[in-house]
Amino acid sequence: MGSLNMEKKWVFPLVISSLICVFLLATSFNMGLISSLHTINRIFNIFPSRGNLSSEAYAETKIAQSQPQPPQNPGLPRFAYLISGSKGDLDKLWRTLHALYHPRNQYVVHLDLESPAEERLELASRVEKHPLFTTVGNVHMINKANMVTYRGPTMVANTLHACAILLKQSKEWDWFINLSASDYPLITQDDLLDTFSTINRNLNFIEHSSQLGWKEDKRAMPLIVDPGLYSTTKTDIYWATPRRTLPTTFKLFTGSAWMILTRSFVEYLIWGWDNLPRILLMYYTNFISSPEGYFHTVICNVPEYAQTAVNHDLHYISWDNPPRQHPHTLSINDTQKMIDSGAAFARKFRHNDPVLDKIDNDLLRRKEGSFTPGGWCSNSECLKVGDPDKIKPSPGADRFKRLIARVALSSQRKQNQCK
Repeated sequence: MGSLNMEKKWVFPLVISSLICVFLLATSFNMGLISSLHTINRIFNIFPSRGNLSSEAYAETKIAQSQPQPPQNPGLPRFAYLISGSKGDLDKLWRTLHALYHPRNQYVVHLDLESPAEERLELASRVEKHPLFTTVGNVHMINKANMVTYRGPTMVANTLHACAILLKQSKEWDWFINLSASDYPLITQDDLLDTFSTINRNLNFIEHSSQLGWKEDKRAMPLIVDPGLYSTTKTDIYWATPRRTLPTTFKLFTGSAWMILTRSFVEYLIWGWDNLPRILLMYYTNFISSPEGYFHTVICNVPEYAQTAVNHDLHYISWDNPPRQHPHTLSINDTQKMIDSGAAFARKFRHNDPVLDKIDNDLLRRKEGSFTPGGWCSNSECLKVGDPDKIKPSPGADRFKRLIARVALSSQRKQNQCK
């Protein structure tokens, strides 16, 4: 009887202890489960569910989100240049680079595969050893030279190659400008920076027309092969058969091979979240003088970019009458016409022609072998970087501003329609 009473005394504490243990275990389990669920949810949130797909799943949205938003007052713009040349153009290219140089900008220089290896190595050595280029780090050379065939699609490929390099090297530029070693500036970079700081940064300056005329039969319909696509020896394009009909899914445009393109449009060409740039690139592999059509056809077939196309390349180019394949080579007799045009650039020039010395002396105030002076550089050597944000427009800037007002601002009022 005594032992039975002792057992009853232990029952109640045992039950209470068991209940407390169960409660503690349950609480610990629930807290762990909740923590685990939170962890699992975080893992699954990394992956979009099939029932919750939105525009964020597409590349163009992700690219747009990854790009920094422009400030409300962007201030001075920056330019990205391609300066290209071929055999015998080393010194011409070097002079043009000095006339165009500004520490705010980015530059890609290229001598094609036709130029001797000695010339390409010399250019690379000059860029590498130049004290200012080394300090600033904004001059880049395409070391693996491309074969570029005049009138062929390899010219388009080379331009796109340079665009890709510039996008990789810097996110700090607003417009891309393609020039050759036979081009030369008619205004200082300070003039260009000052004028472009006042205009809409969505404007593309690309001379274009849908009126193909004789080009429809002679350039659009023939099939051609560019040996530069597969050969290390430069030869001219040759024709293939049969001829083709004009496309019906897009409209062809033509125009000048020289242009000033916004970073946004260049990214559209390179990233290619829409398939049109690739389709047209394949189409223009069989198009004569494809640089005079590829960029123009892309921009004018995309509504949001067609609204930004200003029909001017900001070049002064003189054509013989009747026009020939190449423009008139400019000389000292063309000086006043170039000045009166108000253009930013002119072409084409012979190497060290006296007219280039006149442009240096009268328009750029540039001394032989040095850079074009401005707010960042006012001495004769310009071997030290001053304030890149300080600019000093020249009297010639007014002519260029009038040209911009005429072609850009008036085009904005007309909504910049491609026609």
